[in-house]
Amino acid sequence: MDLSSWTPEYFATNESLCLEQLSKPEIRSQIPLLNCTPLHEVVDNALVRFRGMIQDMQDPECYLERYDVRKKDDGSLIRVQSGKYRDVLAMNKDEETVDFQAGSNKYGERRSMFVISIPGYNYWAVECEEKMNPTSRLNSEGQVSERSSTKRSHGEDSEMMETDESGEGESVFKKPMLPVEQSTTVQQPCSSKTTLNSGKGSKFLSAEYLLNSPIPDRPSKASLVKLYSNYDDCSLNSLVDVVGFLSVDPALDGSTDQVEEFEDEMSEHQATNPPPSLIPRIHAISFQELRHLNPLLEPYCESTSSPEANDIWKDIQNLLTQCLFEDKVAADYLLCHLISTVYVRNEIESLGHFSLNLSNIPSEVLPDYTKGLYEIMELLLPASHYFPMTLENMNTMQFVPKKDYTTNKLTSGLLQLAPHTHLLLDETKLQTGKLESTGVEAVQSIAHLIKTQKLKYNFQFYQLEFNSDVPVLVLSEGKSMLPTNFCFPLAPDVDAIKMIGETLKAGKHFIQPKLIEMRKFLTRQRIQEFDMKNFNPEIIQNDFVQMRKENDASADDLHSLLVLARLLGLSRGKSTMDQECWEYAKQLEQERKNRLEMLAKRRNEM
Repeated sequence: MDLSSWTPEYFATNESLCLEQLSKPEIRSQIPLLNCTPLHEVVDNALVRFRGMIQDMQDPECYLERYDVRKKDDGSLIRVQSGKYRDVLAMNKDEETVDFQAGSNKYGERRSMFVISIPGYNYWAVECEEKMNPTSRLNSEGQVSERSSTKRSHGEDSEMMETDESGEGESVFKKPMLPVEQSTTVQQPCSSKTTLNSGKGSKFLSAEYLLNSPIPDRPSKASLVKLYSNYDDCSLNSLVDVVGFLSVDPALDGSTDQVEEFEDEMSEHQATNPPPSLIPRIHAISFQELRHLNPLLEPYCESTSSPEANDIWKDIQNLLTQCLFEDKVAADYLLCHLISTVYVRNEIESLGHFSLNLSNIPSEVLPDYTKGLYEIMELLLPASHYFPMTLENMNTMQFVPKKDYTTNKLTSGLLQLAPHTHLLLDETKLQTGKLESTGVEAVQSIAHLIKTQKLKYNFQFYQLEFNSDVPVLVLSEGKSMLPTNFCFPLAPDVDAIKMIGETLKAGKHFIQPKLIEMRKFLTRQRIQEFDMKNFNPEIIQNDFVQMRKENDASADDLHSLLVLARLLGLSRGKSTMDQECWEYAKQLEQERKNRLEMLAKRRNEM
């Protein structure tokens, strides 16, 4: 199927057929992925794809869904033109006028979403996407695509004549869908450090502000996605794969428009109408929510256990054991953390998250060890971020999204991450000093995220909670100040401490032959369905009664044990709960609590 020939008119006429085709992964993969395709390689109105996280949602906008195009000389009706999936009016050179007063005109409503490429997407995942992108495949084969050979510069005049996309072979002029007074300034494609001047007496909006990346030193790409239906299916922070028609006409750039009497309105206009060379528009025709981040697996596949799972999990366990000073029990907890996710959510609680604090890190391996351990995780996970908890970072960085009412934009924060993005907090970097009010609020926000897997967005006059699914790992010398689900003190081997630098380097080479299978395994087990209902509830009940007698266990202790047993089963490639998982979970938890008691006694004796 020649997807490059699709136009908004063709899709409107053949919507059912097109949607059926786009539901097939092999068809969808043929569409250029804008995440890794330069804008100059695709033309306006081309069919494109974009994968990312919904970072913000804009107010609904009104547009001309259908309008009359008339002859300029006598006003006679030429045709009724559809305005759907477009930002500009399509007219022939002799059809210079649109009858905005025509009774047959129809106005529609659409919703814009600000979608950014996945924050913290690791380099191997980006490279994998690039290799699978159809434009990259063509270039690697030394071929030039038909789309590339007919491309034109996006910096050309907005009234440039082009082939009519209705298929009639006529020439058309493109004009803005809604008339705006354009500046005479010629817009150039914006780099990541461009500052956009909105005119005399108005504010400057930087490209960094417009791109709005949660992780400032790892900037994301962005697109403004326009939806025409199913608005309720979208939620902030969701992972989405969007297919639609690209809109990059320079006339859409509002960064140089001037409304000198209304500065605040001007700032909002600039923020909601950024240069399309920086933030292209995509008129969505197909919108799918992704189950996971891993480009090595089909985005919408149902997970099934692999026959090689038994060998793979042992290889991962062995790797983590070596990286954790030969502490096999700690390796099991870390492996559970790597495949954890929220699998049940209601108004009261989120079930399944597994935030972990690995404490008792030997001081002699600092400061290099924590970053070295993260680099191993970075090789295994599609998305992650390492954050050193220095006083400066805690006191100066923005952690939660905040509403900017001047631009009507939600400015992002470090904790607004896509589902399944692992956040490693290095508490060993926290020095003696004072946490300012901003730092205290940051600690509170992180603690709330860890406990509830929800993030409180700052709307200045009030706060709103939004769901999150961000596994948090805290590395510390003593017990963390953050309330993790599991605090596990390491029991390092003396010889392993001396060799840890070489061990981490060797680990990177050790996993190379099986690295792809390891990456697939961790993602599959994260989304794998796991049956706990068929396990005998009397066993759990009797064990809990015994735990209450011996250790004064609480309901929270039972919940933690069940979560651990579930993840232990998944980590071993299983899909159902069995006696082995349950007994091993009890054994690990007993070992963890024994270590905590032992450390507490040592501190009291000092």
